[in-house]
Amino acid sequence: MATALLVAVVHYGCATVAAASPAPAKPHRIVSLNQCDDELALRLADRDAIASVTWLSQDPRNANLAAAAAGLPANHGFAEEALVYKPDLILAGPFTDPATVALLRRVGAPVAEFPVPETLDGVRREIRDVAAAIGEPRRGEALVADLDRRLAEASVHAGRPPLRAIILRPNGFTVGPGSLVDEILSLAGMTNLAARLDIGAYQQLPLERLAMLDADVAIVDSEGVAAPALATEALAHPVVAALARRMTVVSLPSRLWTCPGPALADAVRILAAAGEASRRGKARE
Repeated sequence: MATALLVAVVHYGCATVAAASPAPAKPHRIVSLNQCDDELALRLADRDAIASVTWLSQDPRNANLAAAAAGLPANHGFAEEALVYKPDLILAGPFTDPATVALLRRVGAPVAEFPVPETLDGVRREIRDVAAAIGEPRRGEALVADLDRRLAEASVHAGRPPLRAIILRPNGFTVGPGSLVDEILSLAGMTNLAARLDIGAYQQLPLERLAMLDADVAIVDSEGVAAPALATEALAHPVVAALARRMTVVSLPSRLWTCPGPALADAVRILAAAGEASRRGKARE
């Protein structure tokens, strides 16, 4: 690892010295070290301008654009992997190893970091910021407009008054108030019951407490993972299956409402449909 890193740093350093002219305004060798940035790069940049994306973006169980990412060189978030492509832009996020980002900055690599958006306004801002970084502001505006159009279309089907919803993710985690998820639920005609629990944005929810909640809808994270894992045992617990007898249980992959992009509208559409099914069921009772 150390030898590979030294070679990559020397190689990148030599390439930088050799390039006497200023860096181009529009990057042509983009390396993304963050899955959400992968998705935005794939949507906004020319394909031949993308030098590498993370391996996560090539897994259809966890990525929205796995087909588009297929065939691109994949990385695992290491500095030496990024430098070997002599990048003129490296995209990083809050889950990129801080040591990797620090090392890249130390050798003068052009790193742009983007946060996790906590609101839809933050989503729009991040799309525009990434588009500006890769030199495609018009595509950024078009993507924001497409997102807003699709959100408006999906939210039309949301019923009122709001249904009470609770989210259950692997390892028994739920999503608390003050997150992007809250806005998505609101557009779908739901309110987040986790706001009653006095917990932070992401906390574990015991199944006993889940069973006692008066939720109309339980949203279960479904990633289609084939291999058994302790993290997903809670999602297959008999308690969760029994909830379907008194509430609507809907499977929604977290990939649809984790990263900024049009997939957020797909999440609203699926949730709004689940809400309508819940209302129909209550009307028959």
